[in-house]
This record gives sequence, C-alpha cells and structure tokens, in this order.
Amino acid sequence: MPHKNFRQYLLSLFAICLTLALISTNAAAGENIVYSFTGGNDGGDPASALIFDQAGNAYGTTVVGGLFGFGTVFKLAPDGNGGWIQSVLYSFQGGNDGKNPYGGVAMDRNGDLYGTTAAGGSGGVCTGDGCGTVFKLTHDQNGNWTESVLYNFTGGDDGFGPGSALTYKRGVFYGMTPDGGKFGAGTVFLLLPNATNHWALVTIYSFTGGDDGAVGSLGPLLADGVGNLYGVTELGGKFGAGTVFKISPAGNGQFNFTTLYAFQGMPDAAFPYGGVVPDHDGNLFGTTYFGGTNGVGAVYKLTATMNGWQESVLYSFQGGTDGSFTTTTPMFDSQGNLYGTTSTGGKESCDCGTVFKLSLVNGTWQESVVYRFQSAPDGANPYYALTSGPDLNLYGTTAAGGNQNSGAIFKISADNSIRLSPALRRR
Repeated sequence: MPHKNFRQYLLSLFAICLTLALISTNAAAGENIVYSFTGGNDGGDPASALIFDQAGNAYGTTVVGGLFGFGTVFKLAPDGNGGWIQSVLYSFQGGNDGKNPYGGVAMDRNGDLYGTTAAGGSGGVCTGDGCGTVFKLTHDQNGNWTESVLYNFTGGDDGFGPGSALTYKRGVFYGMTPDGGKFGAGTVFLLLPNATNHWALVTIYSFTGGDDGAVGSLGPLLADGVGNLYGVTELGGKFGAGTVFKISPAGNGQFNFTTLYAFQGMPDAAFPYGGVVPDHDGNLFGTTYFGGTNGVGAVYKLTATMNGWQESVLYSFQGGTDGSFTTTTPMFDSQGNLYGTTSTGGKESCDCGTVFKLSLVNGTWQESVVYRFQSAPDGANPYYALTSGPDLNLYGTTAAGGNQNSGAIFKISADNSIRLSPALRRR
C-alpha cells in the first residue's frame, strides 16, 4: 500500500539511495547535471518541479538544507556562457515562517513567488510540528527577496501538511492538503486577496475518504479557462485505489464535486500521485505509482464520453529497465508525445529512475526510455514533473544523486523531438 505521509517516504528512499555506488557511463546521450546540491547552505533534496521566468531563470524548492536546515527557495540563473549559477532566495528557519517546502513555487504577474511548507507556521501543532503554511517571496528592484506567510494551516477543517505546488489562475491560488479537513482525509482550497490586501483561505472541498477519494496529491491542480479544477487523490475511491476528480464553480461561492474515475487496481492503474494534463481534445493524462499489468505503475488516459469518463491504460511499466513507480505529472511536446519520469527502475545496477517518452504510433502508444539515471555524480530518483526551459530542452530535479548525493537539477536534450509549442509550454 502507498504511504499516506509520502514526504517521509521520499526522505527514507533518499537515505537508501545515498548508499548506491558510482557506476559506469550511461549509454543514453543528452543528459547533463546542471547543478548538484551539497545539502548545506544551498539546500538539499530538491523535491520540486521547476518554473522559468521570462528572463530564463529557474526557480524551485529544497526540502532540507539552507542556513537553518529546514529547506530553501532557490534560483538558477544562466551565466551567459552556457552554465548556470545557483543562489538561495530564502532559507526557512523552521518556526513561524514555515518548514520543509515541497513541490516548488508558482509565480504571479509581478514575478513574486508563492509556495507551501509541509510543516512549521503558527497555526497549531499537528504531527509534532506546525501544520504548514502558504508563503510569498517578494523581490525589490535590487534583487532582494523577503518572505511573508500568507496563511497558517491549523489542522482543522482547513487541513494541514500541504506538499504540492500551488496553481495560479486569474489572481487566485489553488492547492490541496493531504491531511485534515472536516473528515480528516485532506482538502482542496483556494487563496485570494481581500479588499485590505490580506489573503483569505477558503476550503472548497473536504474529502471524506470514501468514494470521493482521500489524500491530496503531490501534483498540482489543473485549472481550465472557465474555472474548473481537475486533480487526483492518492487513496480512496470506490475501489480504494485513488480517483480523478473535477470541481466546478456553482455560483454564490459554492462548488460542485464530481468523481470522474475511480481506479480499480491491477491490471488497471492505481494510486496516482502526480496531477493530470490535457491534450488539445480535452482528454486527461496522468500516471499512477502502483497498478498496471505488472503492479509497478502505469500511464493512463481519461476520455469524456456520452456516458461519462472512460479510462484506458496507455502503458504499464514492467519494473525493469523501462522504469517503475512513477509520481510525475506528465507533459506534452508539440508533436503530441508524452514525457515523464519514473522514481525507480532503469539501470539494473542502480534502480535510480528514468525519463520516459510515450508516442502514438498507428493508434498504439509506445514507450521508450529517454534516459536512465545512474546515481552520484549523476542524479537519482526523480519524483516531480519535467519543465521546458528557455532553450526548449527539458529540465527536472532528482531527490538523490549529484556530486554530494543531496539531489541535482538535470537537463535532457536527447533529440530534436523534445520541443514545445508556446501554447503547450504555458500549461
């Protein structure tokens, strides 16, 4: 069964990966490590998707490290010579300011950054620590960044322990918590500024742990252009293997919740941790940690029909060199190919994860491995989504590996087919 407190699981798996030895050069070409974290002041365990600003700078979070050991928000800036310079924008102190940020950050129109911490804050004591926060980093003209807490979770009906990136849409931020809420099974919330420029959090849905699902995902919510939200739950549902859901505005501040699909377990997909992405026809695509024919994860598709949403498994991971146990939110390129990562599998001597690609060939989705990670000094164990950079290559993070076995940022430029159109890059 999957771990409800998946953040602790990531840290335990990270510790295991520290024991993996340096292995031979990977036969796949086109991957290089952009930055290796030391686990010190620069941060460690970058359990984060990356985002890019218009100047080509990348931003993300680390769970640990920094000046106080409780995680960081970092920036990766191109140096003009093909390299990158890493800097820490903020080091969490582990108190009222928050502790252990997961998932990365979102950016508003002014270039300010927003994210969540799984612990810390002043809202109460949850699992022996603070219940988590929503934070904001504001920059001035001199490039100085200031952190402020927009909301302190209390562990009550508002939930606690948020561990995924926020979704920004039309001045409103959306997110999920894996715990707490009215029924103790997690929440979906929105955060918006009020007339006095203070921020208010509204819980728009509390999971019951039944047919509607339980436990908010690692992946961000998907917001469409008319106010609908799409996401997944890691557990619950009719078969206890997680769900895909939709939340729609109903007017007067009310929302309607619909379960689009309940995963059934092997040979169906089961236990999704990453979010969903749409194609141009409105179909939804995602991955699951377990399930599939071999029980080690799958890639699935949801199609809207007259009789509701129909699910199909596009690929079942085999648990070997093709990868296993994926937690990623997938992404499309301009040709309709689907990319993602697996947290384990790949090279037999490492089990460090892969970057994979699914291509539609004559009506059938075919999987190929773009890259197999090797552990230190290469990266190991990618959990979060890939992102298209300013050079249109793919960037991501690994929780382990790198020169100091404290995680790394990698770049994939395996072939010229990895190119995103501007419309797809904004998703």
